[in-house]
Amino acid sequence: MITMKDIVREGHPTLRKVAEEVILPASDEEKEILANMLEFVKNSQDPEIAEKYNLRPGIGLAAPQINVSKRMIAIYVEDEKGVQHSYALFNPKIVSHSIEKSFLSNGEGCLSVDRAIPGIVPRYARIRVKATTLEGEQIDIRLKGLLAVVFQHEIDHLNGVMFYDHINDENPFLEPENAIAIGR
Repeated sequence: MITMKDIVREGHPTLRKVAEEVILPASDEEKEILANMLEFVKNSQDPEIAEKYNLRPGIGLAAPQINVSKRMIAIYVEDEKGVQHSYALFNPKIVSHSIEKSFLSNGEGCLSVDRAIPGIVPRYARIRVKATTLEGEQIDIRLKGLLAVVFQHEIDHLNGVMFYDHINDENPFLEPENAIAIGR
């Protein structure tokens, strides 16, 4: 079981590396790591389990955050309409995106960052992602709103990018032009 002690924090070199593609079909070890990542995100949202194991609640996790430099992400999040989404993916890739931007009105946080970093993190409002599921199925999904933001945050980790890299240093609360604010 993954716990907070397994999560590397900002400053760790793995968080700044571009993660390697997973050679498919994934190995049993890679599948187990990815399944454990999804289990962690689910557990972190369960108040009893989170308290018992001292887990910070998260909605997504990328393999570099547990010091595994491979292109794997796990996402477990309820969208704005209350629909639960669960993804455990190998080699996710954004294949297209909107020109229109969006951002989380409350800013973003990260399990690898133990401090609040206020500011607006501009993201694409809509993205299309191709990836391979834990079961080996190829998927091609279109995402918008909170889900699109979470995917971009996690895929950034695979490219050695932290969410605060997107915040404008001069004006942290500068809203992108015509952007959609997403409440959470």
